[in-house]
Amino acid sequence: MTHPLRAQPPIRIGLSIAALLLAAATLPAYAADTLRIGVSCPFTGGSSDMGISARNGIRLAAEEINTMIGGVAGKQIELVERDDQASPELGKKIADELIGKDKVVATIGICNTGVGQLSIDSYQNAKVPLIIAVSTGTPLTKKFAATPEHYIFRVSPREELQAPFIVAEALKRGLHKVALFADTTGYGDAGKADVEKALAAAKLTPVSVQRFALGVKDLSEQVKEARAAGADVVISYTVGPEAAVLAKSIEKQKWNVQLIGSWPLSWRNFIGPAGSAGEGALVAVSFIQQASFQRRNAFIAAYRQKYNTPLIPAPMAAAQGYDAMMLLFYAIHQAQSSEPAKIRAALENLERPVAGVITTYDHPFSKADHDALSANMLVMGVVRKGQVDYAYKEDAQKSFVVQRKAP
Repeated sequence: MTHPLRAQPPIRIGLSIAALLLAAATLPAYAADTLRIGVSCPFTGGSSDMGISARNGIRLAAEEINTMIGGVAGKQIELVERDDQASPELGKKIADELIGKDKVVATIGICNTGVGQLSIDSYQNAKVPLIIAVSTGTPLTKKFAATPEHYIFRVSPREELQAPFIVAEALKRGLHKVALFADTTGYGDAGKADVEKALAAAKLTPVSVQRFALGVKDLSEQVKEARAAGADVVISYTVGPEAAVLAKSIEKQKWNVQLIGSWPLSWRNFIGPAGSAGEGALVAVSFIQQASFQRRNAFIAAYRQKYNTPLIPAPMAAAQGYDAMMLLFYAIHQAQSSEPAKIRAALENLERPVAGVITTYDHPFSKADHDALSANMLVMGVVRKGQVDYAYKEDAQKSFVVQRKAP
């Protein structure tokens, strides 16, 4: 499905008006055709919270660009959206179609690590930029890092950053006996490896490692094993629905243990189904849907109004999707070209800061570094009364200050 994005959004998120007008002043005259940008995410199934949220964030940014300055490089942005259903095989097929049939100049998306693992070769081999807005699997930006021309970029905190952050939180609370629950997808594999690496740095190993397939309906036996092993903290690496199954299984065993997890614990399809079992769960995120600096507040208001919902299903995915589209816009504008090779080169050397929802991006990428976010942008959230809040008051206070990328 294509999405031409010509409707006027009533709230402007603040691509800075001055920056937009400056960009518009140097754009060539508008041409009737469009600039096609792929969007590959799961819009159905257990991963749909992040896919729909990312797509909606991308749409907000694209609409803002189209309606405020008439597009980029003389063309309106047209999103070519595809539901990859979190299927690696379907995701690979979609990548090939977006490149070969739809002739996209770049793609934004990729929510699941397994999908990314099968898709990135297509973009790299075709020399078409892929900006991963959601998936946090560490290997995705590493595979081609040593190649002279690397086409895979990311605007999400990789597990190599999240896992040590999660482990450090457990240790700070005096919790050293980790039960690690990871699904058997590429995401679970990558998360497990990064958690074990972070534990090893503290001279620890998990007391229990439990693996399970997506679609599992009960984890009571695995929870019993983890409890019998003496675990005092459970670390979760899976998507929202299965994380809810884990939380409910812990509650069923009447086990008073701290649950800490990667960012799927912030999704609505974890918080809703988990109910009381999810209360108090700690989650590592780059964005929390709470009052913050002006740009974040405007983004939250725009999302709520545009999509008629008080709560974003996966706030971090929505914010990162918006930011990824803005970074791509500035790269195309800087390149003054829709040629993928020139877009890649511009992404690696953006000449002006880009004010985003997660951060202000000042040279977010380089030839050697294709990950835009750094560890200092992570905060610890807590599920409280059916929403994600800041776990620490000082983080809530810090959220009013933009956290820039660490050197």
